[in-house]
Amino acid sequence: MPKTGLFFGSFNPIHTGHLIIANYMANHTDLDEVWLVVSPHNPLKKKDTIINMYDRLEMANLALEHAENIRSSTIEFSLPQPSYTIDTLINLREKHPEKQFVLIMGSDNLVSLKKWKNYEIILRDYQILVYPRPDYPVPPELENHPAITITDTPLMEFSSTFIRDAVKNGKNIRYFVPDSVLAFIENKGLYR
Repeated sequence: MPKTGLFFGSFNPIHTGHLIIANYMANHTDLDEVWLVVSPHNPLKKKDTIINMYDRLEMANLALEHAENIRSSTIEFSLPQPSYTIDTLINLREKHPEKQFVLIMGSDNLVSLKKWKNYEIILRDYQILVYPRPDYPVPPELENHPAITITDTPLMEFSSTFIRDAVKNGKNIRYFVPDSVLAFIENKGLYR
């Protein structure tokens, strides 16, 4: 059964760090492919800081233009909002019974996993590949959990928040985002 890694995020905006993580997961683990699941509204994030989901999807598609084994997914666009991971997983299982879905998350999300809707079911039914995030060690109670695999993904020291703040402050963000995404942000005047 092919293994599909699900990398959920606001991708507000997508940046080089996201692409490095997705590429690592698609090519350095046992996954066959990675889907970047663009979330319309993460229940743990403030909605007023997130730009239009179609602009975020367009940036993801621009960034993935030449990617192998990585694509975007709009599965959550048609689900009730805010999006809960467990509901998305159930929906994907129904639509794609031929695939085995694996979660991809940062150690920062692992720290808040117990706040997620039905997190026990996620831990019971799904494998989770974890990439390290600065200042977020894996919680001791999850360190040896059979569903969780800590990967050697390169550590990313910057975030979408950093990029939004840089744009707002008129700073150069070249190389933090792909050129096509940079052009999209500039042409639409996003994050100003």
